[in-house]
Amino acid sequence: MIPFRSPESPEHGGRLEVAVRKWGIPREQWLDLSTGINPVPYPVPVIPMEVWQRLPEPDDGLEDIIRNWAGAPADAACLPVAGSQQAIMALPAVRTRLHGLGQVAVPMPGYREHGHAWHRAGFDVVGISAEQALADDLDWLDSVDVVVWINPNNPTGQVLLPERLLAWRERLQRNGGWLVVDEAFIDGYPDHALDPWAGASNLIILRSLGKFFGLAGIRAGAVLAEEALATQLIHELGPWSVSGPTCYLMKQALADVAWQTQTLKELQEASSRMSDLLEKHGLLARSGTLLFQTVRHPRAAEIADSLARCGILVRCFDSPPALRFGLPADELDWQCLAEALSGIHICH
Repeated sequence: MIPFRSPESPEHGGRLEVAVRKWGIPREQWLDLSTGINPVPYPVPVIPMEVWQRLPEPDDGLEDIIRNWAGAPADAACLPVAGSQQAIMALPAVRTRLHGLGQVAVPMPGYREHGHAWHRAGFDVVGISAEQALADDLDWLDSVDVVVWINPNNPTGQVLLPERLLAWRERLQRNGGWLVVDEAFIDGYPDHALDPWAGASNLIILRSLGKFFGLAGIRAGAVLAEEALATQLIHELGPWSVSGPTCYLMKQALADVAWQTQTLKELQEASSRMSDLLEKHGLLARSGTLLFQTVRHPRAAEIADSLARCGILVRCFDSPPALRFGLPADELDWQCLAEALSGIHICH
């Protein structure tokens, strides 16, 4: 296990205002590739006025739409939440109420809010390395009460097969442990999703509309879990935790299969283009997902600064040194990135 260390407030991509102040470049002149979300979002329709005037209804059909979209079984609870982040912050309180404190394992590197939420709630948090995640020896699972896995991982892009994660779930179940799987970037990896097993005891799946649908601003996501656990989470979140307009947009986006199919094809093409572009300019050994590419490089911070001077914001990591590139929105942005990379001397 790796010792877990996290700042009081983990940093995230999309901190464009910080870059504006640091580099003195006006906001409208930046190309922000730091967030790893679809740069061409779902086309938001006009929201009827009555949606703004009434409280959300719990039996509005959204749960069935989420179930159909995810491919979850009929007995799985499919709870809408205000972004998967809301569930990440609430789950430690639910676990404490039901089972008390304990030890939680999270991927390192990985989305830091997971470990931060459990640590803040009083749990002992340890890290799972990429190598340990692939090991055949599962004895380490006997010493933890909750395992959080991000599939695919952000920022490494590591993906684990369902068979491995289900073996973890079975091992954890012996001692009443939980397996929490964050599938924020699972779109494009249908064979790796655990959604068909949603509703199984001690399995909690987090889904997001912020990434593939490009709707991070509406704060929309879902939790797939067994009914009893979902009920406990509802008690923790309280009534109307997701706004009426968000519920309305979730129903529109999740039911629009034609848009999803076309968008998946376009993102696959864009992802391949990004891979080729980075390789052309000497940024090798990539990993990532449909929506971002991550490159390890000893001079990651220096390269990120050089791109920032050109008005291009990417996410920079220091342990290990790496850069994460989101996707440009249009041809002009692609050309801007290509020109900036051409002007940077990149070598190992």
